[in-house]
Amino acid sequence: MNMQVAKNTVVTIDYHVTDPDGTVVDEGREPIVYLHGGYDDIFPKIEEALQGKKTGESVQVKLQPDEAFGDYDADLVQIEPREQFPKELQVGMQFEGGAEGDDDEDFIIYRVTDIADGKVVLDGNHPLAGMALVFTCTVTGVRNASEEEVGHGHVHGHGDDCA
Repeated sequence: MNMQVAKNTVVTIDYHVTDPDGTVVDEGREPIVYLHGGYDDIFPKIEEALQGKKTGESVQVKLQPDEAFGDYDADLVQIEPREQFPKELQVGMQFEGGAEGDDDEDFIIYRVTDIADGKVVLDGNHPLAGMALVFTCTVTGVRNASEEEVGHGHVHGHGDDCA
C-alpha cells in the first residue's frame, strides 16, 4: 500500500540542499525522519510541499532565509580574549554559550571563525543563516505514527519502521 503524506504520518525523506546557484551546502548523508502535521519537526514550507505525496515522489522547495535558518544576526558575533580558550584552538571548533542577558535556559552554539592578535571571533549564527536554500527531497517512506509519537509530537526509534 502506498500511503500519502498526511497529518500524523511518519515520513522518511532523502534530501540534499543547495544554495540558489546550485552549490551543495548539505549532502543529506542521513535521511530525515519526521512526524508530519505541524509539529515543527521540519521547515513548514517543506512540510507543505510534501503534503499528499507518496513514496518515490520528489519536491523541490526554495526557502528564503527567514523560512530556513533565519537572517544573519551580527549581534551573535562576539570577540573574546584568546586566553579564555583551550590551547588546542582552531577555526571551526564549537563552544556552547548563553545568550547575553538570558537566564541559563537558552544556550547558543558558537563557532570559532577567526583567531588573530590574541582575540578569538565567535559566531553564534547557524552556518546557513542568511542564505536562501533549495531543498530537494524524495519521499522514501510513509507510515502511520503511533499514538505515543503523536502524543509526544516527534518520531521514536528510527530502527523500527514498519514497511
